[in-house]
Amino acid sequence: MGFTSGCKPSETADSGASGGATTATTGEGSASTEEILVGHFTCLSGDQSTFGKETDEGVKLAMEQLNAAGGVLGRKFKVETQDDQSKPDEAKTVVTNFAANSKIVAVIGEIASTRSKNAAPVLQKAGIPMITPSSTNPEITAIGDYIFRVCFIDPFQGLVMAKFAREELKANKVGVMRDPSSDYSVGLADVFIKEFKAMGGTIVADVSFNAKDSDFRAQLNQLKDSDAIFVPGYYDHVGTIAQQARELGIKVPLLGGDGWDSPDLVKGAGGPGKALEGCYFSNHYSKEDQSPRVQKFIGEYKTKYGAEPSGLAALGYDAMMVLAEAIKNAGSTDRDKIKDALAQIKNYPGVTGDITIDANRNANKPAVVLQIQGDKFVYKKTIVPASGG
Repeated sequence: MGFTSGCKPSETADSGASGGATTATTGEGSASTEEILVGHFTCLSGDQSTFGKETDEGVKLAMEQLNAAGGVLGRKFKVETQDDQSKPDEAKTVVTNFAANSKIVAVIGEIASTRSKNAAPVLQKAGIPMITPSSTNPEITAIGDYIFRVCFIDPFQGLVMAKFAREELKANKVGVMRDPSSDYSVGLADVFIKEFKAMGGTIVADVSFNAKDSDFRAQLNQLKDSDAIFVPGYYDHVGTIAQQARELGIKVPLLGGDGWDSPDLVKGAGGPGKALEGCYFSNHYSKEDQSPRVQKFIGEYKTKYGAEPSGLAALGYDAMMVLAEAIKNAGSTDRDKIKDALAQIKNYPGVTGDITIDANRNANKPAVVLQIQGDKFVYKKTIVPASGG
């Protein structure tokens, strides 16, 4: 980290991936103290705003710590965060503006798979590296070689919950509720069903819902004969689904993915000890993990923000730290060199686990299963990828 590097626009070069041109910002040249500019697009308002705010807090905490330590290449970071209002079209608009700014060396975002899928082609064409903290749909990184993630992907997360339902809960029959408008929800539902059936389980029914609706009783009535119900969705509607399930006399546990991880989840289900008590979801880390790096992050986050960090905050932190590591390893802020360095990240000690970027630009890392107890998310089990990631 210690040497000083300059910053100057490079010649326009072919991106090599999608036919677009890259106006890159390089690390070579005359000495400079100009800040390293990073774009961050997320949902500071709209349906999943708590996710966006927590992620941004994680990104900003990492930035402040990096800057306090002197930055990278003798330069400090500046993060420009833009609100996409939880709207896919707005996410595309925001990153189009980022792509027009030649000083932005890389972009972090988005938290939601649908919005990342809308934005990633713009950044791929512009030749700007993008790191999504938490979009788990596998199609996102397939968009091109400038698109990365620091989270696990739906095929693994779906397997984790199918395995947990079958082996830990001993469930034979599971119902599935999916939101067909959400790439995240569809991806998780598809994988869960495939894996649960492969383990000898039966799917009672696979029903669809609209997250904007307020009445889910018709769908829930089709799932009454289930040992558990898998609801891969976001916290903003899971609470209502859980309350209506209990009103219909459905007492089995509800299961979910990392989209449940919000302090507003339990509030939306009637509060601690109510409709979601004893339910389970997969996540990226557990606050009960006693490893020094996890506990250090939790303590620093609580000191700054006065609250415990969610998995989304931890992923935002990891995304920023991995980007800084790539810039340090590249010895440059040239976009192409950052892209190449990101692809070579191996065993980076993140808060959410050791991060290795695989050949498909996905993070190979474990997942945890948490149980809702009161207003706490209590660690139950760690499940690692078959490769041992």
